Amino acid sequence: MRHVFVGLAALVGVVLVAGVTEAEHEVYYRYTLLGYIKDASGRPLRGREVKIIRDKTGFSYLGESDAKGLYVVVIRLGDESVGERLTVRMGTLSTRTTVRFEPDNRHDERGTRMDIEGARFVERAAWFPSTLALFLGTASR
Repeated sequence: MRHVFVGLAALVGVVLVAGVTEAEHEVYYRYTLLGYIKDASGRPLRGREVKIIRDKTGFSYLGESDAKGLYVVVIRLGDESVGERLTVRMGTLSTRTTVRFEPDNRHDERGTRMDIEGARFVERAAWFPSTLALFLGTASR
């Protein structure tokens, strides 16, 4: 009888972990911060490290710009994270942004676009969906 109980407990554990793992890949568990890094003349900067820090936890996420200057950082944030502050850092430059999304919307990707132009950060939240679609290769042609 004890072997049956241990086996059943193990099976329940596997099912629970599988369910949590599957949920971790859902839209409502991620927030994407992306943007372009350019010098003061507007030329893309490759290989620049971008660090996104959750002010609430101090946990950081890293990204790096590609040849076009594009960086993409995916952060694990759930519905309860609306209104949290994030620090965006590149080298000695930094700014803060607030996490904004509609918690009831479990279909659309969540995130924002934060460009770095010379020494300025420019948030272009309205451009996030189209920039993400281009990155993913799902933009209409």
